[in-house]
Amino acid sequence: MSKAKTGHPKGLYVLFFTEMWERCSYYGMRALLVLYMTQHLLADPARAKAVLGYNAFESLLFLIFGQLNVQQISSQIYGLYTGFVYFTPLIGGFIADRWWGQHRSVYLGGILMAIGQFLLASEHLFLLALVFLIVGNGFFKPNISTQVGNLYAAGDSRRDSAFMIFYMGVNLGAFLSPLICGTLGQKVGWHYGFAAAGIGMVLGLVVYHFGRHLVPHETPSQRQAKVAAAAGGLTAAEWKRIGVICLLCFLNIVFWGIYEQQGNTLQLWADGQTDWNLFGWEMPSTWYQSFNPAFIFIFTPLIVALWKRQAARDREPSTVAKMGMGCVLLGLGYVIMVFAARAFTGDKQNLMWLVTSTWVFTMGELYLSPVGLSMITKVAPARTVSTMMGVWYLSSFFGNYAAGFFGSFYSVMTKDRFFGMLAIAGITTGCVFFLIRRPVVRVMHTKM
Repeated sequence: MSKAKTGHPKGLYVLFFTEMWERCSYYGMRALLVLYMTQHLLADPARAKAVLGYNAFESLLFLIFGQLNVQQISSQIYGLYTGFVYFTPLIGGFIADRWWGQHRSVYLGGILMAIGQFLLASEHLFLLALVFLIVGNGFFKPNISTQVGNLYAAGDSRRDSAFMIFYMGVNLGAFLSPLICGTLGQKVGWHYGFAAAGIGMVLGLVVYHFGRHLVPHETPSQRQAKVAAAAGGLTAAEWKRIGVICLLCFLNIVFWGIYEQQGNTLQLWADGQTDWNLFGWEMPSTWYQSFNPAFIFIFTPLIVALWKRQAARDREPSTVAKMGMGCVLLGLGYVIMVFAARAFTGDKQNLMWLVTSTWVFTMGELYLSPVGLSMITKVAPARTVSTMMGVWYLSSFFGNYAAGFFGSFYSVMTKDRFFGMLAIAGITTGCVFFLIRRPVVRVMHTKM
């Protein structure tokens, strides 16, 4: 594989831009989703009833949770959608490991997601569109991340930095999408925003197609060898590694349940309680979704430089310690929102409350998310790496559903108590990571 001037394979940049456009599609749609439901689709009962499958879905929610208002139903849909987006990668990763391979699975996933984005143009097919997006992401997400790892040989020191570069592609898409899709959706029309998200997914597929010779391809014989090895069973050491991954993924659930409020209740706070007037022009509140990725661009190089300096002194935190720090930082971000809620007097607030809290959220994310992706490709047994990447995303399934469940309390609790609940959950989970760090290191016999 030829190298770019940075020393990384050129295929990394193909995957970078493919993921950038796919995330532009996903986050563009996500920026609009809760506002679209609460202000348009579900705000009118007649319009809501016209959505294919909605009556049965609403009846099921009422059966489980009792009567719900529009905000609570929207939060449940948001949680289920963003949750299942991270459940299907377990299945997609398993199918890729066994039969289809990562390359073919990425193609299929991208096509299904593009179809789903364009189906959102029809209010009647809203729930069906979400199904296409969920299934497509299941094939796309674990396999493109696995391909990043497959660009590097075992023990290659560039792997962690490669995932940080790849993660910046994720966040470049996340930064651009609210500016494009959010503005179109709020200022022109909801369906223009969703159509722009669909175009983003198509562009991602185009990049992947023309760069296909630069990304890893598994041959049928390689997949058969992997399946044959798996049929022989895992060793005791490999099962211990899988057990550690599952434990860390379990704790990861709380992180995502809290973090994903940025697309749910914090978007509602941004829309209803925050002043977006800039020199007489009212900025779209969906631009809030660009804060987090913008901070990632700014601070990722600084975090990487800090880790490099700490490593030179043999003081770099372990993987588990970094993940614990990420959870604590996330909780501290909600401490800021507690003060914001207590300072709210009825007039729209200064934007700096959201800017500051989101900066702290971002610091927490950088200490957990890319570190976890890299950990999977280093620790998981080679024959199960796509499946274990799916397990990592499975934790995000439960976490994103938890985001919807937590979010359903937003309209029935005082806002300072709501944000305080999230702060306590984040800080407590971070402390658990610190408590298990030494036993995990002993099991893994590596710096975890």
